Amino acid sequence: MDTIIDRIARFNAHLLPDMVQLKYKAMKENPFRFFRGTCHQFYEDLSQAEEFPSSPLTWICGDLHLENFGSFKGNNRMVYFDLNDFDESMLAPLNWELARVLTSIYVAFDALKLKNTVADEMVALFLNTYTEILSRGKALYIDPRTAKGVVRFFLNNAKKRKERDLIKKITDPDRKKLTIKIDNILHFKLKPKLKEALISHVSVWLKNTRDWPNNYVIKDAAFRVAGTGSVGLKRYMFLLQGIKAKDTFLLIELKQAAASSLAPYNKTHQPRWDSEAKRIITNKYRMQNVSPALLSKTTFKKDAYVLQEMQPYADKIHFELLVNRLEDLKMVLADMATLTASSQLRSSGIQGSAINDELTAFAAHHEWHKPLIAYAKKYANKVNTDYQAYLSGYKMLTSAF
Repeated sequence: MDTIIDRIARFNAHLLPDMVQLKYKAMKENPFRFFRGTCHQFYEDLSQAEEFPSSPLTWICGDLHLENFGSFKGNNRMVYFDLNDFDESMLAPLNWELARVLTSIYVAFDALKLKNTVADEMVALFLNTYTEILSRGKALYIDPRTAKGVVRFFLNNAKKRKERDLIKKITDPDRKKLTIKIDNILHFKLKPKLKEALISHVSVWLKNTRDWPNNYVIKDAAFRVAGTGSVGLKRYMFLLQGIKAKDTFLLIELKQAAASSLAPYNKTHQPRWDSEAKRIITNKYRMQNVSPALLSKTTFKKDAYVLQEMQPYADKIHFELLVNRLEDLKMVLADMATLTASSQLRSSGIQGSAINDELTAFAAHHEWHKPLIAYAKKYANKVNTDYQAYLSGYKMLTSAF
């Protein structure tokens, strides 16, 4: 029987060897970080579950957890709070999405040393709010005008941030030329030939596309590390400067699009996508109220990539600051539940997903709540056990490097 280490090593075998070591190191931080880095393991185990409540098919982001809600600037230049990671997105039973996010609440709250009773209360709140919104059959959205409490404060602060602040943070002040600061933590130096090829490719793409402003020139490029689950994929960032307006800048990202980690375990028939990047950006468009600014796709050296603007607005809720603020926690989780239901309503009736009537009918009955919560709670305990096994076998993953 395969060990946790075997399963993790096999899944990550195709990733960049030096960068995947950063992923393995990050996963040691705590059980929640480990959970974020093992989405493939969650669905492999779920596919073998003997007792799991059935549910209608919907479009799901696939890796829904507390860190995959955040703020971003939409293509209408307004700031939104929404689901923001669709790398694993597929057509699947909606309870798969719920099981993932409910488990994340149990794992994260345990890592934050919150009482089990608090986690139980928040899981029930999330599920009840989700069900209520789904039963109404109308998708909602959250921006600075509609947000309340912590999320409103969070979005209003995000609105105040400027592109120039992000540029100052990322560029190297010690260099005479405008360059990206290489810290070997989040930003890494590219080999000269690869850097030249990337800049050439993106420059030509920017010049020929109608989707992006072509009044910028690329000044620098670097390798970028962000998140947990996607660390080890090819991911590049580019610093652009206005051709005429020299005081205007833009940061863009090119992220390799890999197959969803759900794919081996999801038996639901899927549309035929021309690339994994097409799958990702299409599902972003379907499930979010407003898509992120400048969202596109391209192919570089036979690999599909998602290309989008890096934003000073992109941010996540810091739950460690809310540990002693129960009412604020409730409001945040209720908002996240609302957005989850809304993403499924918004994408209903598309290429095999259940229509609105099916979703509202499903929400009218609550008999699936109890077994779903039981599964999430049981699996959270398994995550903690697997995490300890991971720590014990960690040296095996890094010994060959």
